[in-house]
Amino acid sequence: MAEVILKNIKKVYPVQDGSNKKGLFKKKNPDEKQHRTGHLQITDEGVVAVQEFNLHIKDKEFIVLVGPSGCGKSTTLRMVAGLEEISGGELYIDGNLVNAVEPKDRDIAMVFQSYALYPHMTVRENMAYSLKIKKFPKEEIDRKVNEAAEILDITQYLDRKPKALSGGQRQRVAIGRAIVRDPKVLLMDEPLSNLDAKLRNQMRAEIIKLRKRINTTFIYVTHDQTEAMTLGDRIVVMKDGFIQQIATPQEVFDHPSNLFVAGFIGTPQMNFFDADLALKDGKYFVETPGISVELAPEKQERLKALDVKPQPVTLGVRPEHLVISDQGIAGRVDVSELMGSSCHLHMTINGKDAIVIVPTEGDVQKYVGQDIHLSFNGAHAHIFSKETEKNLEY
Repeated sequence: MAEVILKNIKKVYPVQDGSNKKGLFKKKNPDEKQHRTGHLQITDEGVVAVQEFNLHIKDKEFIVLVGPSGCGKSTTLRMVAGLEEISGGELYIDGNLVNAVEPKDRDIAMVFQSYALYPHMTVRENMAYSLKIKKFPKEEIDRKVNEAAEILDITQYLDRKPKALSGGQRQRVAIGRAIVRDPKVLLMDEPLSNLDAKLRNQMRAEIIKLRKRINTTFIYVTHDQTEAMTLGDRIVVMKDGFIQQIATPQEVFDHPSNLFVAGFIGTPQMNFFDADLALKDGKYFVETPGISVELAPEKQERLKALDVKPQPVTLGVRPEHLVISDQGIAGRVDVSELMGSSCHLHMTINGKDAIVIVPTEGDVQKYVGQDIHLSFNGAHAHIFSKETEKNLEY
């Protein structure tokens, strides 16, 4: 229905009167432009929640903004919706600059975490409300509500009040209320976070089905990287108001741009080890106590193209890519966690926690309290700079 373009979008929350009594926002010297307090960037203007946000969302694309709490993803979504004023930059929807356009005139719809249903109205009345306000003909309202209810499998609940519905059913109603408007852009702000694990799985599947049945552009916010990986055409990983990486879920998983993305995407999270990047006879090796591994050919090519020098690095290996071997990285198994077809071995390696995923074959409990060795393939090694924390391949 519409492409969405965010150009150098910025959000600053101004300093409130009286909030500077303790000198939180006072500059240390006249030449200092900005500093950080915790994870917040502080400037003369105030607290910077989102900065240098650039994103081109294609027509009918499903984009997911993902990151930890406080990273600016919901603030970005609310700026697209018009619920937050844009401090800087330009926002285009369907080719039109909408910075100063009222939310009701942006042709967008939003689904909130809290459902936001009117408790005194029936499901049908909740879904039809926005259309009645716009004075749509009754026949058209009924048609749109019935079509949306059929898509979401809530036709049987149309005459019930929200209090008579489960959490998953209420969220379906909230989504139905949004899609009856045929919006150019459908915004979703952590819509599944109030549901239990089983319902979240079901609703993820429902949203995937919904996406195939309605022609609109989706912008979805979540802190749950599983939702991001399963729903998005592309995902935008954010931290402290800045974009860390924009790519397909598979690209982000296989080629994280930096240490933060590597640790945030993936369950359980990636293991990290102190290591050295070595160059021997024109080939790159990663070395950590107990093991030296030649990197895969495609990694060799990328490192050579960037003329990466031998240096101390942070080595990242995902739990599923570590294997138990006769020699290699040494560590002690503290806990064995049975997960069905696999088992998670929680280990201590060089004083740090690590996780290894092994198949559930035989007596996996025998490893608990034992010292074992781990190895890995050179195709599964991720090499990060100690100084910048960036992936040295890119």
